Amino acid sequence: MSAVINVAVPVFAIMLAGYLAGRFRILGESSSEALNAFVYWFALPPVLFLSMASVSVSEIFNWPFIWTLLSGMALVAIPSLVLARLVFRNSLGGVTLHGLTGIFANTGYMGIPLFLAAFGPEGALPAVIATAVNNAVLLGLTILLIEMDGGRGPSPMRLFANAAVAVVRGPLFLAPLAGILWSWSGLGLPEPASNFFALMGAAAAPCALFAMGLFMVGKPITSGASEVGWMVLVKLLAQPLVTWWLAVEVFNLDFEMTRGVVLIAALPTGALAFVVAQKYGIFVQRCSAAILVSTILSVVTVSALLAWFGTG
Repeated sequence: MSAVINVAVPVFAIMLAGYLAGRFRILGESSSEALNAFVYWFALPPVLFLSMASVSVSEIFNWPFIWTLLSGMALVAIPSLVLARLVFRNSLGGVTLHGLTGIFANTGYMGIPLFLAAFGPEGALPAVIATAVNNAVLLGLTILLIEMDGGRGPSPMRLFANAAVAVVRGPLFLAPLAGILWSWSGLGLPEPASNFFALMGAAAAPCALFAMGLFMVGKPITSGASEVGWMVLVKLLAQPLVTWWLAVEVFNLDFEMTRGVVLIAALPTGALAFVVAQKYGIFVQRCSAAILVSTILSVVTVSALLAWFGTG
């Protein structure tokens, strides 16, 4: 349990610091929006670039692992999307962010540090691959659907094309693509450039978490409790269970990759879901509440999985 606590407690503490800054009026709600914009446009792209550029293309495209990860997400997301629309009565944008909140793992800010603490540098590769897949696939698809929800066009195809252009012009698409191309080139990063990206990227996690805590001031966490509870249940229990079945029974992953993909599926919701929600002004409160609750409860659930895999 100590490995999880050592990672989860600092994450929660940064959220709490942001909340206290707002509660005692050191910073206002507009500061949350400014911090979020900084993360989205300046701090996060270096993280996405380095996560791709620092490993070989062959390591990134571990297809059995990727298909297990994506299939686990899809199988639990489908019923959630139906409930989000029919029961919780969300718009397309709200349905999309409901689905993202229930499956988007905190691989970058919690997964990689957790894997490093539990398994060492040689055991962190699953978390690195999952970070790349999450950012390239899930965030790209989420932004595409949100852009379609808010866009206007003479035809559905034209609307889709406009939304696709918005995605490919955005930093969450261009940064990982540039990282893959740089990795493929084999050039390596000059040390000043690597240090610059590392310094900028280091600000992404604390700023996003601090902004989320700041946003929570005056927002009752019990609002939308049933929907938040469902998303947390999907994230912490349903997704790792379905992913484990896929890893063992369908894709026949080895022990290390099975352990990695199941632990990743069991991680709490990532703060980047909040970054996207606040950027578009959709589903922000329920998303931030789900991140907070899932982070707290994951101390128990992820610790139990580590013990089950013999690494607790």
